[in-house]
Amino acid sequence: MKEWKKYLFTVNGFEMETIYNQETIDKVFLPLLKDLTALQKEKSSRIIVFLAAPPAVGKTTLCQFLEYLSKQEDDVTEVQALGLDGFHYHSDYINSHDAVVLGKTVPMKTVKGCPETYDAEKLQKKLEKIKNENILWPIYDRNIHDVVEDMTKVTKDIILIEGNWLLLNEEPWKSMKDIADYTILIQSEEEMLKERLIGRKVKGGSSREDAEAWYIHTDSVNVKRVLTTSMPGDLMLKVEEDGDYIKL
Repeated sequence: MKEWKKYLFTVNGFEMETIYNQETIDKVFLPLLKDLTALQKEKSSRIIVFLAAPPAVGKTTLCQFLEYLSKQEDDVTEVQALGLDGFHYHSDYINSHDAVVLGKTVPMKTVKGCPETYDAEKLQKKLEKIKNENILWPIYDRNIHDVVEDMTKVTKDIILIEGNWLLLNEEPWKSMKDIADYTILIQSEEEMLKERLIGRKVKGGSSREDAEAWYIHTDSVNVKRVLTTSMPGDLMLKVEEDGDYIKL
């Protein structure tokens, strides 16, 4: 029987309660932190870790948990978790521009969250500095549904960056992978993510009908794109129906 432990975090301005299986903590997450610690000590410099996963997998919460866990262990180097969503274009730009997505020109606001709605050039410039400088990192504030620049100072020796598109096998994302010292890809069953994403929209105030329509036209495209077009990670995980993680 799985032994679940409860944790409370603040993610994107919202308090979130989450649970993790103690066996997974002991056999997957702690060994990962120890491997990253060894890699950082071997390189004697800051290391960058990319964690990519489809929407609704729970990657942001997992990265927050790994940061927390690293602070509890004496024999691992502390991790700092950062998100990709601070590199969305600002809302005024998204609301006034089109994007070419998979060969089709569409209003950017109807596909917010796809890679074409991110400022990849700004991200590239930050990544070029992050190995050697304590730079400032933007966040996406879900209370105002917009980017807030230069909110987080990067200070730790292991930087864990999470996002949907960090391992996308398309340029300019493909080239950015070279900046990472270690990569993690999380996979999942599409049907489970569908229900999570529709439920998230309904919880946010949308009707079930509107939430399902948004999934069909936007979320499902992003889910399929991550699942089918991402490059493999050094560590491959899969999230199961009960929210637990297994190594592939």
